[in-house]
Amino acid sequence: MRKIIYLVNPKSGTQKKDDLIELIKSATTEKKIEFVILPTPADGNYIGIKEKIQQENFTDIVICGGDGTVNQAINALADTKAHFGIIPMGSGNGLALSAGLSVTAKKALDTIFNGVARYTDAFLVNEQFGCMLCGLGFDATIAHQFARSSRRGLTTYATLTTKNFLNSTTWDLEFEVEGKKFHTDAFFVSIANSNQFGNNITIAPEAELTDGLLDIVIVKKTVKPVLIMQVLQQILTGKVKEIEKAMDNSVAYFQTQNLRIINKQLAPIHIDGEPKEAMEDITIKILPNHFKLIFEQ
Repeated sequence: MRKIIYLVNPKSGTQKKDDLIELIKSATTEKKIEFVILPTPADGNYIGIKEKIQQENFTDIVICGGDGTVNQAINALADTKAHFGIIPMGSGNGLALSAGLSVTAKKALDTIFNGVARYTDAFLVNEQFGCMLCGLGFDATIAHQFARSSRRGLTTYATLTTKNFLNSTTWDLEFEVEGKKFHTDAFFVSIANSNQFGNNITIAPEAELTDGLLDIVIVKKTVKPVLIMQVLQQILTGKVKEIEKAMDNSVAYFQTQNLRIINKQLAPIHIDGEPKEAMEDITIKILPNHFKLIFEQ
């Protein structure tokens, strides 16, 4: 017997939540599934919600919010063993789109009612939890500015990207992967569990949420903006598994379970789009089969 707890972030994205709540009530009642709707905790403390899930035997947790909300809820509640559903309500919705989920609330609910739960990977960055994407450098700079912006949405993100592009810098980074070490000046680095930043903007086309691997994309120092379209094309179409071969190209793309980065220049960093304090010594490792996410059949 299914029993659903809906967690609604009242501040995520730009959409009002009243219509969503009414849709949830009517659709779930029609399915004759027991449910409750709760706001996500403003302080990020999910202890009370976790106790409720365990004590009242909720089988499903449906997160109604953006990537930051998804990160917090899954991190706090994965060990309840409940299945996670997502109704995307954020600016990017990276995990949902990587999983092939609809950003339309009604279709997302249909998937929750009729889909299948599959084991899904997550990862740790110096013991900080992530389930989508970690980035250093340029995209992290954008993430930090976006977090401080009073306006949300794709337009704001695009404006910040354009504004920062011509003045962007590179960072001297040292990598250790599978016993091999190398360093390079990088425009940005993406450590991807999901295949995109969000908004269907692909960064790691081979990345899968269930393969037990992280996809590493290193965009090295290039002549900007002359070669940027060539670089982007390589990101979208290229895949290089051998690290030595990858480092001969403008873009290095390889897969691994674990990665260490020495970040002496303290390049900015984000995890799942949320800005984090810069770290000098960064260890990243996959958490295979960490939680169950509801996908379409």
